[in-house]
Order: sequence, then C-alpha cells, then structure tokens
Amino acid sequence: MPPTARERARAELTAEITGLARAQLATVGAAGLSLRAVARELGMASSAVYRYFPSRDDLLTRLIIDGYDDLGAAAEQADDPAAPPMQRWLGICRAVRGWALAHPHEYALLYGSPVPGYRAPRDTVPAAVRVGAVLGGVLGDAARAGLLPPATGRPTGAISPDVTPLLGGEHPALDDAVRGRGLLAWSSVFGTISFELFGHLTGAVTDPDAFFDDAMRSLAGLVGLPEG
Repeated sequence: MPPTARERARAELTAEITGLARAQLATVGAAGLSLRAVARELGMASSAVYRYFPSRDDLLTRLIIDGYDDLGAAAEQADDPAAPPMQRWLGICRAVRGWALAHPHEYALLYGSPVPGYRAPRDTVPAAVRVGAVLGGVLGDAARAGLLPPATGRPTGAISPDVTPLLGGEHPALDDAVRGRGLLAWSSVFGTISFELFGHLTGAVTDPDAFFDDAMRSLAGLVGLPEG
C-alpha cells in the first residue's frame, strides 16, 4: 500500500529536520545540537518539532543510526565478492575512508569525542556493525575457500561469541585468535581513518592515499588474507 499524504508529509518534514541537524553538526558540533535551533530554521514552534523528536537525544540517535547506515551502505556497495580477498578488503576500506573524508562531521559524530550527557541506545548497534560485518564476510569467504592459514585452535577467552556471526561465522579456520585479529583489524581501520581526519598524521605522512593502502594491506595480512 502506498504511503498516505500524511505519511509522506511526515517523512518529508522528518528529512528536513535531520538535514538541518546534520548542518548543525558542521557549525556547532554534536554537543551544541539544538531542537529549538532546528525549529527556528524551519519556522516552526519548538513544540511541533518535539512531536517528531521528543528530545535532543532522540534526534542524536537518529543521526547516528543514519550515519552508520550510510557508511555501512558505502562499504557494502564497494564489496565485490568475485574479487580476490585482498582486493575486496582494500575496496571496502577505501570506500569507508572515502565516506569519512566526504562526511567529516558525521564521521566525528560516530567516532569522535562522546557527546556529554548522551548514551547511545542499543538501537544503534545493528547499524554500527555493518562495516565490520562486511569485512568479516571477506574473512569468512576466505576461510571457506581454503585461503586462510590453519587456526591454532587456542581459545583466548577474550572474544565474545556474539561477534562470531560478524567475523566470518563458524569455520575450522576461524578460532578465537583469528577473530581477535579480525576485531583488531576492524578497529584499526577506523583508528587509521580517525588519525588522518583529525589531523594526527600531519607532518608524518607525505602521501595519505599510499599510507592508507599500505596500512590496510598490513591489516589484511594480520587476519591472514593472502596477497593478490
């Protein structure tokens, strides 16, 4: 059933609110986000905006989920299952970096300083793990294709079973040690991007593109992906 006129109007106004809120991220940052300021921009009473987002935290949560979903979609679209594992890995990582460089304020909301007084709800988790799931899919496919070194079989006790579906699923070549390296690689992708985006590589790197590719190849090697 197509959406009603009321539903379309609500969706359009919701999109306007979130669009203006994203613009606020660029000017005042996440901590300065204000529903009242959004309402002024729209020429609406604050009470009207509160019918869409009851609090600033609700609006922040929506922006965070939208950001994670947009980033996750970029990673998923960049993945080419027909390519060799190393090339798949690099393509995904380059897409994540490209999104971050194109959306620095949204990236800062996701991976920058925490917003004082805000605690992200569990609702944000499915969107937040999309990039990790794409990278984990490369790891799992490589394991099933016999392209990973044999697992040690050594349990570490440090890795939650909750991440097993994200980091390649169940396979004899994937044990706690491999998943631990996968989790380290996943977090290091964002650490490398954050260092660049927040200016920590200034003066240390002359070619950011080449440095990033070298770093991502090192992380792929860490999890056992073959060259190629």
